[in-house]
Amino acid sequence: MNKRYPLFLCCCLLLGSPVAWAQGPQPAPPVVSGDFRGLPFEQFAQRVEAQTPYRFFFNPAATDTVVVHLQADRLPLVAALTQVLGRARLHFALDEATRRVFVTAGPPLQTQLPAGDAPAPPAAEPDSDDAPAVAGAPRRPAAAGTSEFKLYEIGPPGAAVAGARATLAGTVRLAGTGQPAIGVAVYVEALGVGVATDRDGRYALTLPVGRYNVSIRGMGVRSTRRQVWLRASGRLDLEVAADAAALTEVVVEGQKERNVRGLQMGVQKLDIKTIKQVPTVFGEADILRVVMALPGVKTVGEGSTGMSVRGGGTDQNLVLFNDATIYNPAHLFGFFSAFNPDVIKSVELYKSAIPVRYGGRLSSVLDIVGREGKRTAFGGAGGIGPLTSRLALEGPLAGGKGSFIVSGRASYSDWLLQRVPNSALQQSAASFYDLNAYLTYDFSPKNSLYASGYLSHDRFRLASDTVYEYRNTAASMKWRHVYSSRLQSTVTGAYSRYGFNLATTRNASSASTFNYAIDQTSLNANFTYLPHPKHTLEFGGGSILYNTAPGTQQPGSPESLLLPTTIQHERAVESALYAAERFDVSPRFSVQAGLRYSLFQALGPRAVAQYLEGISRSESTQTGTVSYGPGQVLAHYGGPEWRFSALYELTAHSSVKASLTRMRQYIHQLTNTTVISPTDSWKLSDNYIRPQVGDQVSLGYYHNFKRNTVEFSVEGYYKRTQDFLDYKPGAVLLLNPHLETDLVSAVGRAYGVEVLLRKTEGKINGWLSYTYARSLVQVNTATDVVNNGNWYPSNYDKPHDVTLVGNYRFSQRFSTSLNVNYSTGRPITLPLAKYVVDQAVRVYYSDRNAYRVPDYFRMDFAVNIEGNHKSKKLAHSSWTAAVYNLTGRRNPYSVYFQTVNGQIKGYKLSIFGAPIPTVTYNFRF
Repeated sequence: MNKRYPLFLCCCLLLGSPVAWAQGPQPAPPVVSGDFRGLPFEQFAQRVEAQTPYRFFFNPAATDTVVVHLQADRLPLVAALTQVLGRARLHFALDEATRRVFVTAGPPLQTQLPAGDAPAPPAAEPDSDDAPAVAGAPRRPAAAGTSEFKLYEIGPPGAAVAGARATLAGTVRLAGTGQPAIGVAVYVEALGVGVATDRDGRYALTLPVGRYNVSIRGMGVRSTRRQVWLRASGRLDLEVAADAAALTEVVVEGQKERNVRGLQMGVQKLDIKTIKQVPTVFGEADILRVVMALPGVKTVGEGSTGMSVRGGGTDQNLVLFNDATIYNPAHLFGFFSAFNPDVIKSVELYKSAIPVRYGGRLSSVLDIVGREGKRTAFGGAGGIGPLTSRLALEGPLAGGKGSFIVSGRASYSDWLLQRVPNSALQQSAASFYDLNAYLTYDFSPKNSLYASGYLSHDRFRLASDTVYEYRNTAASMKWRHVYSSRLQSTVTGAYSRYGFNLATTRNASSASTFNYAIDQTSLNANFTYLPHPKHTLEFGGGSILYNTAPGTQQPGSPESLLLPTTIQHERAVESALYAAERFDVSPRFSVQAGLRYSLFQALGPRAVAQYLEGISRSESTQTGTVSYGPGQVLAHYGGPEWRFSALYELTAHSSVKASLTRMRQYIHQLTNTTVISPTDSWKLSDNYIRPQVGDQVSLGYYHNFKRNTVEFSVEGYYKRTQDFLDYKPGAVLLLNPHLETDLVSAVGRAYGVEVLLRKTEGKINGWLSYTYARSLVQVNTATDVVNNGNWYPSNYDKPHDVTLVGNYRFSQRFSTSLNVNYSTGRPITLPLAKYVVDQAVRVYYSDRNAYRVPDYFRMDFAVNIEGNHKSKKLAHSSWTAAVYNLTGRRNPYSVYFQTVNGQIKGYKLSIFGAPIPTVTYNFRF
């Protein structure tokens, strides 16, 4: 340690002893027994802790090379430590009052407290949110907790009052960068009380006043502890060191226990390190590809980023990037996700028990959070691949009070198309780019501002004269305010826009341009209140204003015969209020109940067609129109959305969880394909299109093995969905002024079981998952019937899915990754026969989705080579060589039919029918 303590150093120099004893009468010296030969020092310390009441405090970096060679039979602890640490030139100090052992590389620590303020036993003291958030003596400014050996005093001397408690709150950040540490466990082991930091690194613990040993552990940080003397409610910001070494058994301790002890079920968390280990088609880390390897999540087609979660449609997933909605999260026909991996901090997928603050989608919420820039130095990262390159730059603002990070990514795929031995593809072109910016600034310890911007653009032409362009725009601004250690709020404003346009100019008589756009503006306020250690209250509300331009077609040349066509715009407002409370009934049993009430209003100006009652809507049954003026409500819907979840811990390593969720969705995606297409449009609920309503019940069992290094879970679920959209045969979705005549209302049900076995650390890590899932649809209304009103498989019904993601690290610089996926083929409707009616040949089709395309199988492999890990280098680099579809299997993307010599023949279309090798160079500085 480099810190100096004058009184301590004087005592140590005078005494000249490796042991500093606390003053006062000494109890009988502790003794240890056992065979400790060959043990690393950390394991030796754990075994001594099990035999004695003493707890060890040390820097793992200082003891990681110490190997113990000791046999003891009731050997005094002081003598044992002298033998073990003497050869390593380490020192130790024993504190008899608190039963602690401090191991240091420098001089031994002084364990005598400063005169004039002896520690009091843990007593209770009333909550005092007005108490000064002071670390140390009164009137001393708050300091960050950086030392394991310093005593941090929260509140002025004499503030403790018998019979009450106090709240310790703050932020955990990484030393050297200032970035928040996410998912890090902050806990007091003696009381069994702890909490995980949120996405901004914040934590809050309510404890009886007194002196505590606060432990901090988490993925990517070195395990450490802080000594805290809590007299009154206050703030202590913590600074922890990043762990660049291989994971050890204590890293992720708090995160690992979340699998068993966390109340949330149906949630999967991924960090960028895990994402970068999974091989992808063109060598670049891809968030959505990794998400689709999770249980319960299925890809809807090879090379597509569209995903189905527990049998739901692609439009039933809410994708958020820094709190702004992304409508099309894909680049280059779906081969790349829309998110630059260099600026991503974390990814959370909620499949059930969706938190009450989220709404608007039935199946899932994918919350993607960008990382903050470095607060201490300028830096950057990037990569060069066969189709894309990317670069991110970051650095501090205003002396470390804030940070920025900006990034860009662009493709240069045209060269590849020119080299494909296909004349049609050689006449094609494709390109994209995206830009990101993220700014953070702390005005004070209680006020922080976050601003994010995102822009993406795609342009492609495939062997034709039609040019496709689409773009995403998203921006958000978030203000976080801490009222006290128990109450804090986050106010977020966001804007999102998605638009596409098509242009064709080959034939002057049919040349045209088509434009579509949807945008939304939202404002949300979320509050978190900790009234009691056993209670956590979350409440808030928000509104979204939707504007859609469903389509405008204009002639593309003066000779064009097409007439200008514009579909009337749509506007609507969606609002919600919500509240949820978590209650820890006992140390083993916890429940959380929440209620969200949402309200939707479709607004004018708009003309709404009227139809005859009791029969299927069509243009021939239209009776007239009703006009609504600007701002006039033409349809309104609303209702409660409940959330309930419960946790019961069977043992310290196993638990059962249950949840019940209702969601409402007021916006619908219109598509004539199973996968996400750039030309997919969105339709707001109105007089004829009712909102979708979904209910889900889930039950799960969770168990951790081998000191929380292996996670096992089984989750079963049942879902029922009302009023989602299906289509009549031959439905027209673009430039249709009467969409309601081609849409039908359907009900659905889905059920399944998800099994996950995951190893989180060690040389071999990854996960193996199996999912059995069914997704069925029924259309049987008074006006519309499909398949005689019987249930039929949905487009996303793939009963069996097996996924293996494995990583093996040979050394710190060399590792390999393997990804294997098998799934049942998706449903399809086939032509069975042809017949003649009025001298016209007609095709007779099977029942809807009565057949399936062949099953899907793919294996990917990657090798990762990192440069040396010297800290003083201009840049750190790595290489990734990967092979996508290692076996070269021709997985069918779709099945289509053509008439050849009077016969109808079927063909399979494969996107990747051969292995795809890639090499990517990554760097950071």
